[in-house]
Amino acid sequence: MKHKIIDNFLSKYDYNNIKETLMGNQINWFYQKNVVSSNSLKDKYYFTHMFFDTIVGESNNYSIIQPLILLIKPKLLIRVKGNFYPNTDKIFEHTQHVDYNFKNKGFIYYVNTNNGFTKLNDGTKVQSIANRALFFDPSLKHNSSTCTGDEPRINININYL
Repeated sequence: MKHKIIDNFLSKYDYNNIKETLMGNQINWFYQKNVVSSNSLKDKYYFTHMFFDTIVGESNNYSIIQPLILLIKPKLLIRVKGNFYPNTDKIFEHTQHVDYNFKNKGFIYYVNTNNGFTKLNDGTKVQSIANRALFFDPSLKHNSSTCTGDEPRINININYL
């Protein structure tokens, strides 16, 4: 699967609803000690919100991400996770990883614009641009990064079939 980028993915209304919720104080973010690996200094902490997991089910905030689900039309959801990367003095690239060790589809929705990025297995860097969608193969190595500036880097990662 070749990656695909779509800008202005959601309507202004749906985008603003997601942005205001995730960047405001309307959602609980949960501390994670490492982004990928506890053996790497560049994989320091971040925060997540699990909107959906096949084992745990839906969070109380699941309805917020419904516009994304309606547009990507998954046959089966595996996981929907919000990521909140605090800003850093310089950009750190996290360790490359695969989301799951089986074929699945990946989707990243960028909530805000910043100088962070997602780096794909072919070296492509997808910049974090508000209301941008990235469709990619998460069973191939990829990585995230931190950002610098005043705001954190926030995105929504969806794995599905």
